[in-house]
Order: sequence, then structure tokens, then C-alpha cells
Amino acid sequence: MEDVTLEELRGLVAGDRVALLDVRTPLEFEGTASNHCDPRHGHIPGAVNVPLERILECRSAVEVRGLIGLAEGAEIVAYCHVGSRSRFAAEVLEGAGYRARNYVGSWHEWSRAMADDDG
Repeated sequence: MEDVTLEELRGLVAGDRVALLDVRTPLEFEGTASNHCDPRHGHIPGAVNVPLERILECRSAVEVRGLIGLAEGAEIVAYCHVGSRSRFAAEVLEGAGYRARNYVGSWHEWSRAMADDDG
């Protein structure tokens, strides 16, 4: 599985060319549960929140596709806080027939990059 870099993800998000899946908890996604190491809280614009726990509750590829709601073969980039949960999620998603990749920098990198962009 090929990882997605920050620069590549910026291009994918700007072009609306990928489904972006945030596998953190709903509170992390909303920004109400945050890590002190992140300058910003919330989620990457356009991301959909499907926590890893919900993905792991699925017992078949059909159940995973039903949860995600995208056709088999769709391209998905998964992210979490530091890339661990999303790596596992991407592997499960690949097994369900998606073209899934992991944004290894995840929210930790994205929040810093956006804070730097804000000046």
C-alpha cells in the first residue's frame, strides 16, 4: 500500500478527486476531544467520519462497503491522528475492494501545516 503525502493530499482535496475518511472518534473529528500537541482541532475539509471501531465491527466486505457507502473500487484516503489507526483501516478497506491509501502524516501533520499556512 502506498502512503499519501501532505502535498499529494492537498492536491486530491483541492480537486475533490478522492473520498477522505477520518477514522478517529467522533469527538476527535468534531474537535471537542483534542490532543495538546496539535495547533488546530477538528477535521480535514470534506472528510467523512467513520471510526475505526465501526469498521472493525463489520464481518464481511459487503458490510464494510455498506458502512462506507461507496462503490467497490472507489479511491479512499484514510487518516487518523498519527497514521496508525488509518493504516489498519486502509488495509481493511483494501480487503473490501477499495483502492485505499493511508495519509501517514494524518491530523497531526495536517493541523500543523494549516496553522503554518495561516501565518
